[in-house]
Amino acid sequence: MLLSRLAKGPHQQHPRLSLSRLASTATTHPSAHAPKPPRFKWTKRILKGGAVVGLGVVAWTIYDLRHPMPQFEWDPSKKTIAILGTGWGSVSMLKDLDTENYNVVLVSPRAYFLFTPLLPSCTVGTIELRSIMQPIRFLTRFKKREILFIEGNCTHVDPENQIITVQDSSQIVGDVSVTDIKYDYLVVGVGAENATFGIPGVKEHASFLKEAWDARRIRTQLLDCLESAAFPNQTESEKERLLHMVVVGGGPTGVEYAAELHDFLHDDITTWYPEIAGKFKITLVEATPHVLGMFPPDLIAYTEKTFAENKVDIRNNTAVKEVRQKDIVVLNRETQALETIPYGLLVWATGNAPRPLVADLIAQLPKDLQNQRRGLVTDDWLVVKGSPRGSIFALGDCSATKWAPTAQVASRQGAYLANMFGHLANMKREQAQFEQQGKTSLDVVQTLPPFVYTHMGSLAYVGGEKAIADLPGNIHIGGMLTFYFWRSAYLSNLFTLRNRTLVAFDWMKCKMFGRDISRE
Repeated sequence: MLLSRLAKGPHQQHPRLSLSRLASTATTHPSAHAPKPPRFKWTKRILKGGAVVGLGVVAWTIYDLRHPMPQFEWDPSKKTIAILGTGWGSVSMLKDLDTENYNVVLVSPRAYFLFTPLLPSCTVGTIELRSIMQPIRFLTRFKKREILFIEGNCTHVDPENQIITVQDSSQIVGDVSVTDIKYDYLVVGVGAENATFGIPGVKEHASFLKEAWDARRIRTQLLDCLESAAFPNQTESEKERLLHMVVVGGGPTGVEYAAELHDFLHDDITTWYPEIAGKFKITLVEATPHVLGMFPPDLIAYTEKTFAENKVDIRNNTAVKEVRQKDIVVLNRETQALETIPYGLLVWATGNAPRPLVADLIAQLPKDLQNQRRGLVTDDWLVVKGSPRGSIFALGDCSATKWAPTAQVASRQGAYLANMFGHLANMKREQAQFEQQGKTSLDVVQTLPPFVYTHMGSLAYVGGEKAIADLPGNIHIGGMLTFYFWRSAYLSNLFTLRNRTLVAFDWMKCKMFGRDISRE
């Protein structure tokens, strides 16, 4: 019986169970429809949500930058702050100053803020110059009260009558080219000039590196040297001179320019100028025993080692005695021997000297209080010593203080002054009491905490995608990872999203396509 039942087959045993049903039953096994574990489910949602929020913030920031709100009009009943310059100190103060409490006049011969730490990169095309320039009206237009910006040179300060004289610096001058402006408080942040130390020929033949037009001039002269060296039938001695680039000054500016110049010549020019490839020479001249004297010894040694590997010649303990059209005369302080060094391009990146306006103001103040050649002497509240009624403040490179003349110091000083003026606006009762006692605003200022500077570290690029960093906590690092830290630090310190975006794209463009070697 069993054999007969087996012979009937499955269809005969179960007439209602077709082959298609068997197939469907096999595919609908309980294990086939078991729910998948929610692996990375919330992670994906968080990432998607974060991306949407990030895009929304960027979109709103861009919209906000293009659509400033209405401003309060000039109020004659409020005190006037006159700010001279659009450098680190002045712009930092302007960003944080609550203009609802004051009328503000901003005077500068340049209508933009320049991010000077990246200026050496602009001379060789790593970054476009416009990327590190922030039009000053992009900042003034977003303040609560209208700011009177004047593109001109402040030619004179009358501290007794509290008047500044401003001259139009435009190429096309209208009917009125000079005007006087009354102020209650004056903030001097005009920066400084390159110190030439009275060396003959520096102003006539050297290129400085402080302003945007300096970077343009250096770039033009650099490409002139390359093209002249590549000119047919050029003599070998003249080629050697034209392709010798000399940098005077072993501070951060001089070191970073020499590093950028090395990258440009070896990464780009070697490819596009094969006829002069390998003939370049870079010499860095420094009067002291070592470059980057403000850095710790191990980072100085790392920098000098990196320069030696990159074949950048460092001449320490070498002082420049004379600059001529095609060569410089230097003195080796160890051997006391004079030497003549021919050059094609000479970049002068030395210390600071006061601008004529600052020197004129110093001459008007008491000599026993203003006894520093490098700038205006201030107290711990950044008030210029000897200024009538304590109405003049100074910050940045034009001031003579116990702090180093760096962008970091000037930026902190600007933020401090903005905060201090905010406190002064809220101390009307105290000011009235002081005035009844015959005291001045200086006495009110000195009731506030003095300026205190905390150093956040120093960075420098040394070439070949390597950088050094001297950070708080006695942390000294150098190398390729430090190079990316250097870039990220500078990128975060740019004032606006616009500049950060432009600089990031410039770096990306340089990495992909190389530097632009065309000439304007």
